[in-house]
Amino acid sequence: MGDYHVHLHKHGPYDGEGPPPGQYPIDHIEAFVETALSRGADEIGFTEHLYRCVESAPVLGTWWKEDPRKDLREYTKSYVASERVLSLERYVQAVVDAKDRGLPVLLGLEVDFFPETAEAVAEFLEPYPFDFLVAATHWLGAWGLDLPDQVFEFNRRGPVEAYEEYFRTETELAASGLFDVLAHADVIKKQGVFLPQPPEDLYEELAVAAARGGTAVEVSTAGLYQPAREMYPSKPLLERFYNHRVPITLASDAHVPGDAGRDRDKAIAMAETVGYTERIRFRKRVGEMVPLD
Repeated sequence: MGDYHVHLHKHGPYDGEGPPPGQYPIDHIEAFVETALSRGADEIGFTEHLYRCVESAPVLGTWWKEDPRKDLREYTKSYVASERVLSLERYVQAVVDAKDRGLPVLLGLEVDFFPETAEAVAEFLEPYPFDFLVAATHWLGAWGLDLPDQVFEFNRRGPVEAYEEYFRTETELAASGLFDVLAHADVIKKQGVFLPQPPEDLYEELAVAAARGGTAVEVSTAGLYQPAREMYPSKPLLERFYNHRVPITLASDAHVPGDAGRDRDKAIAMAETVGYTERIRFRKRVGEMVPLD
């Protein structure tokens, strides 16, 4: 059983913990692997953020510029500039080298989805030897919907509108078929903003789109450590995915070695509760169904 969502660097200014951004010493990679394996995982899939890599600037563009809200535009421009300190080439080479050393690692990437650039991004990534690509909706225009500094935007546009816009975009992502796995499919709840009732219609549309697009979904324990205090996706949403035979992966969304494989047993238990007995395993972007545990 693998952990298919792991990052080698934390967000924010470098605090002296671990290697500086963009450096990938083998002992750092090994630390993630050792922790994940100690928790029952048999392989680990690294998934650095594409937007954090300097090579992404031309293909992703300045997605925030057309947003009508000046405060969001200015924040996101500054935020992306501070975060874009990694190299895609160095990251890919580091994971490939770890593979060559015999470590049970996979080369993945977390891709931010913007409808207007999605096909160009997929074409840009085609030459790289990725095993799988996870994709996510982190921004709606200039709004970083999961960032604590921008949680005020829920009040400004209203939670219902925010959820509807998020799920429209996420559904377009799932239907595109350009990427392999939906990362934290209901991350809109991350900061603890929920609707009075689960948006079952939006859940159904997303699950149908994923099934038709051939896109899997991760069961991620990361939300347990955020204000939402629940896994991604919620159980009602995961039930929809199961009903439409959407495959799953397991994920921790670790950014430090100690979090790799975290709460793997809880993710498996929830998946089994809704009926899953298998997961999807990737090699060179080809999936294979294997036993869940």
